[in-house]
Amino acid sequence: MSGVSILILTKNEEQNIGACLDSVAGFDDVVVYDSFSGDRTTEIAASKGARVVQRAFDNWAAHQNWGNENIAFKHPWVFYIDADERMTPAVRAEALAIAGDPQRGEVAFFCGRKNYFMGRWIRHCYPPSHLMRFFRPEKVRFERLVNPTPVVDGKAGYLLNYFDHYNFSKGFTEWFDKHNKYSQWEALEGIKVLRGGEQRASLRSSDPALRRKALKQLSFKMPLRPLLKFGYLWVLKMGFLDGLPGLTYCVLQTIYEYQIDIKMKEIVIKEKGGSI
Repeated sequence: MSGVSILILTKNEEQNIGACLDSVAGFDDVVVYDSFSGDRTTEIAASKGARVVQRAFDNWAAHQNWGNENIAFKHPWVFYIDADERMTPAVRAEALAIAGDPQRGEVAFFCGRKNYFMGRWIRHCYPPSHLMRFFRPEKVRFERLVNPTPVVDGKAGYLLNYFDHYNFSKGFTEWFDKHNKYSQWEALEGIKVLRGGEQRASLRSSDPALRRKALKQLSFKMPLRPLLKFGYLWVLKMGFLDGLPGLTYCVLQTIYEYQIDIKMKEIVIKEKGGSI
């Protein structure tokens, strides 16, 4: 299947990579962009016909930007997914149609994903927010150490369909380990915002990605952030309609925000010569 290259980011994903690659079967250019996995990730990828490119991971923006700039993709359009995500037939057809239409003016597309947790699609407190996943690599750069924000050189659009996401496929222990690292990066980004070191985004922007960035920047300046996050997900986003999985997810997100807060405090204390 021509017209679109597939980019999959991995690090020790032997549990997920097989199913992910099966979901993109038929694409004639599949690149597994691996951060020197210590398990069978690259072996499985090669056995299923994927190209493997390796680079040591430093942070999300730098890693993704290096891939955009240095990987020789076969096609002008790239669809990027993680190993715990799955391409769907609807997204596949939509992406191929866009790539095959030279009259389209967009150079990048945001795509939503259905997030599954504890055996069900979490519709409310874990909604399918749109992420930059389908693009011409020379037209997109990413910013931020974690949860990167795209900067698009041209017009961006939105796919109508969703791909699938299994964020907890490796269990709770892996999720906590991963978010312990994420919270450290978010703490550094939060300090940067509070000190005016990051360009401010506007809540009035017509770009949803920039509005999301502005909301995150604003959140770093608000008191009781973890409790506010719980209230936002459980009440405003109606997470209670997601039942026990929804409650569990809201609590996990509250813990994550608390990790960010206390790590921001730790950074400030250590800068002043103190200790925890």
